[in-house]
Amino acid sequence: MNSMKTTRQIGILLSGRGSNFEALADSIDAGRIPNARIALVISNREGAPGVEKAQKRGIPTKVMPSKGLEREAFDRQVAAALHDAHVELVCLAGYMRLLSPFFVSSFPGRILNIHPSLLPSFPGLEAQHQALTYGAKFSGCTVHFVDENLDAGPIILQSCVPIRDDDTAESLSHRILEEEHRIYTEAVCIVLEGRYRTEGRRVLINK
Repeated sequence: MNSMKTTRQIGILLSGRGSNFEALADSIDAGRIPNARIALVISNREGAPGVEKAQKRGIPTKVMPSKGLEREAFDRQVAAALHDAHVELVCLAGYMRLLSPFFVSSFPGRILNIHPSLLPSFPGLEAQHQALTYGAKFSGCTVHFVDENLDAGPIILQSCVPIRDDDTAESLSHRILEEEHRIYTEAVCIVLEGRYRTEGRRVLINK
């Protein structure tokens, strides 16, 4: 009987530079996310820097332009590609599309997103700018399960980042990004290892 653990297949969806994709890939390479590999990186935008970064690592990539396609029709294509790659967990890494109910139901409880605010505060775009404009004293980042609503799924992990008086959106974004990279790795491990349970909207972590 083979006692080796099965390698878990992760799919990444991105639209831009792929910073959080790189952080996850680095964590897998370093053994911080054990028994896992990135099976496929998909971008909905041509020329996304994250795709080139994945190709340089030898990770399979697909560019599937979404412009002009109805949401569910596009999501069916993406879901099919992920299933073909035997993906078990989908991680959004700067993916600038709202997922359809069809896609969410195709990977139930197996889609994660990272957002640069302490949700439910400041969902959507330019969260760091929103926090500064509002006068918040703290911001941070959130890893959450994805549902069909914007930045609204159950929260897995959060990290708090104080806002300084001299912060700009860029300086705040930089400090938040460091925390994003840390807690995304931790959240992926928790989910892949099944070290959690849900009670309503609450995700309770088993230590």
